[in-house]
Amino acid sequence: MRNLILLGAASLFLVSCSDDDNSSSQTTIAKLVTSSNTSGKITYQDLSSTNQMFSSLTVSGVDSDGIYLNNSTKEIILASRTNNRLETYSNLENSLSTNTDNLMLANFSSNLDFTNAREIAVMGDKVIVTQDQAASNSNTNKLFVYQKMSNGYTLLNDYTVDFKLWGIHVEGNDLYAIADLTSDLVYFSNFFNNSSGTITPTKRVTIEGLTRTHGITHSTMDNVMILTDVADAASATDGGVIVINNFSSVFGSTANMGTIAMSNQIRIYGPNSTLGNPVDVAYDYQTNKIYVAERANGGGKVLTFNFPTGSGDTAPEASRDEPGVAGIYLIRE
Repeated sequence: MRNLILLGAASLFLVSCSDDDNSSSQTTIAKLVTSSNTSGKITYQDLSSTNQMFSSLTVSGVDSDGIYLNNSTKEIILASRTNNRLETYSNLENSLSTNTDNLMLANFSSNLDFTNAREIAVMGDKVIVTQDQAASNSNTNKLFVYQKMSNGYTLLNDYTVDFKLWGIHVEGNDLYAIADLTSDLVYFSNFFNNSSGTITPTKRVTIEGLTRTHGITHSTMDNVMILTDVADAASATDGGVIVINNFSSVFGSTANMGTIAMSNQIRIYGPNSTLGNPVDVAYDYQTNKIYVAERANGGGKVLTFNFPTGSGDTAPEASRDEPGVAGIYLIRE
């Protein structure tokens, strides 16, 4: 049987407070999925349900990172670090409705083109995978672009970059990426138009006061960029979340190789936040909730924060254990 757990409604009941939430006819579909690099599980949570239940489901490899949910097809896409490939899982609805752990690996996956995968990002039928440098890939940082077909994945392009990769976020034809081991945010304009080979960012900026970027998400609905800071990976107490409002204006007015000042940031840091190694982040623009995959504390936790109005040592609104949590993705429709 799969694990089906009921969270306290008082701690996770979502009340809409976004400026986008002024219509009674708006949709209420919101779903959160996470991956793990230790448990061989993913989790699924229906945030629009009053019960706030989450389900734990088995996948084929122990170690996974990037994750994506297609709500139309009810498929999960994973970057498997165990199997070094993209994997598609089906039968999600049946597993949820019957309360059984029968999530099925579809009869197709990508070829074994990458190792040491981190994040994935999806735009239409294209799936981008980040490869972080490791001995298994000759210490090469690369971005792989696949096209998802009805019977598998076709590799369209692969790009070598001169910085360590972790989190990415795709926006139309543009790609944002973090430069691991630095405090930098990288931007590629017209990303999909590049031919395979070495590519150079359109712009790279430094986030003042941030030690080591990892997680990234951006909301065009309210023009917000959210980044995570794992700081010293050996410490479980020095992580943080950085929110940049009016992002398009802030980023656009920052020169290439310039700095986004702390005055343009809202920062969540401190012992009450329980942020140590926040490796990934998701954001719900309708409820203004920030969801963080916190890897260091308690072996892994999913933390929920209210959208901050000012910097400070803010405690999460809710916290649940999630062993080895590595990737987090939210879909709102």
